[in-house]
Amino acid sequence: MSTPDSPFTQREMMRYARQFTLPELGAEGQARLKQGRVLVIGAGGLGSPALLYLASAGVGTVGVVDFDNVERSNLHRQVLHGESSLGQPKVASAAERLSDLNPDITVTTHDVRLTSENALGILANYDVIVDGSDNFPTRYLVNDACVLSGKPLVYAAIFRFEGQAAVFAQPDGPCYRCLYPEPPPPGLVPTCAEAGVLGVLPGVLGSIQALEAIKLVAGIGSSLSGRLLVFDALRLRFRELAIERDPGCPVCGENPSVRELVDYEAFCGLESGAGQEAEISAQELAASLEGSAPPVVLDVREPHEWEIVALEGATLIPLGTLPARLGELDPARPIVTMCHKGTRSMRALELLRAAGFADVRSLRGGVDAWARDVAPGLPRY
Repeated sequence: MSTPDSPFTQREMMRYARQFTLPELGAEGQARLKQGRVLVIGAGGLGSPALLYLASAGVGTVGVVDFDNVERSNLHRQVLHGESSLGQPKVASAAERLSDLNPDITVTTHDVRLTSENALGILANYDVIVDGSDNFPTRYLVNDACVLSGKPLVYAAIFRFEGQAAVFAQPDGPCYRCLYPEPPPPGLVPTCAEAGVLGVLPGVLGSIQALEAIKLVAGIGSSLSGRLLVFDALRLRFRELAIERDPGCPVCGENPSVRELVDYEAFCGLESGAGQEAEISAQELAASLEGSAPPVVLDVREPHEWEIVALEGATLIPLGTLPARLGELDPARPIVTMCHKGTRSMRALELLRAAGFADVRSLRGGVDAWARDVAPGLPRY
């Protein structure tokens, strides 16, 4: 139990002994950590190390937002989870691991997709927000929500062997939109599944995020506000770039035009004009393949993905080579495009329709949905 003149239990005194001895932190800073509330968005590659170090440092309330389940392909980089967690919701796996790591903290889970409807309500209960997401709509959503609610945002992103980190939405500091006013065109930046990622890279960047969040909560040091830290893992080189607040920024500028959260899928150009009628479920595809006029299944993934799992009888034409290989396809036959989880296949659908292919649909959820709903024995990645 804690003593009348100390907010810490004997167990906490022993746990944080090495932090108490830091003159920059001490008991006062540790007490601020104990009262602190940090939300981590995503319990994946970046979120795993961030959550582990926030919990071990003694942040009193650690929140985690994620709506996905643990898969084996996650484990080389998402070190928060293990084989025993496969199939579990990531937030449940995270809560179990963090509570075991430090039973003196509170772990709050949000097993939901962060959206424009729920973001402000979820963020309201926390002091610092750590963005461990892996897609542009969520990054812009989190940035705007942090600016509108006055919450500091600890950002990081990774790509292959490179990563970057910064702190946004600080008073007089820039926000994410000051650095990236517009999202890249859909499909320009590959996902981790398409481009690959070295597992230790998000470990480095996620640890930096934890460090920045701890400093913000404890009130020590100087943050990465106004600075973009760029990490090159292959050369083991750090660079730092200055970021200035943009007076014309639509969110944090002098005359902001964004005063409420918007549709970030549409903002990032990810809403397809094809509509839901252009998609086919895995079960519907399975039934059509048994029919008298089965469609051509066009797999637009990369060859290394094809080697992991492929549908029997499918045709592999990677998306990047599709425009030059349209002549290999019969426009008179129905076509179902397929990728890992459905994003690239929708782009392939739009390309084919623009080229005059009339009967084209996209497999909703991609080969991952096929392995989950039709052929459970197939590997998932």
